[in-house]
Amino acid sequence: MEITSLAPFLLAAYLLGSIPSAVWIGKLFFNIDVREHGSGNAGATNTLRLLGKPAGITVLLLDFLKGLAASSLLLFVESIEPGTQDFRKYQLILGLCAVIGHVYPVFAGFKGGKGIATLLGMVVGISWPVALLCLAIFIGTVSLSKYVSLGSMMGAAFSPIFVRFIYGADETFFLYFCLAIAVMVVYTHRANIQRLRAGTESKFSFNKKPEITKN
Repeated sequence: MEITSLAPFLLAAYLLGSIPSAVWIGKLFFNIDVREHGSGNAGATNTLRLLGKPAGITVLLLDFLKGLAASSLLLFVESIEPGTQDFRKYQLILGLCAVIGHVYPVFAGFKGGKGIATLLGMVVGISWPVALLCLAIFIGTVSLSKYVSLGSMMGAAFSPIFVRFIYGADETFFLYFCLAIAVMVVYTHRANIQRLRAGTESKFSFNKKPEITKN
């Protein structure tokens, strides 16, 4: 299958990823732009910290669904059989478009979040065992360290190992893709790394009161 024939699906995946749930929820219900407060990140963690549990969980679910929906668009392409290597390869490409859309959303001035929840949704749509193992690493790291940024980087870093363990040496595209994603996640968290080294990174607490209340 030619990648050019996927153009409409690639655009749809990017537009799905570009839906700025954190920005829209913040502006609609709290009259603020979450990118101007806290960490400045338009994602679930910053939304939870600023606006509280309902808003944070809603953003998390919506961002997750963006990745899941984007990677599932390939189900509408009848020429590729689900479950094959080619199917996973094109799923990865579509999912990546959604992640790029989340990081650089056309609907929010190309200033979005880091794409972790969208990335997880994409991986769930492609391989739920890999996603489950990465999620376990994330939860374990955050539980021990209280740093969401560190958990995100650790989960991404272990993803190539899990792909190799589950699929063996044959799934090279998935493996190299996860390696590239791990590098991208570390890059997008470079400011967090500086704060971790300086000891100024904010620790996660699910029970912490929101910094901003509804108007």
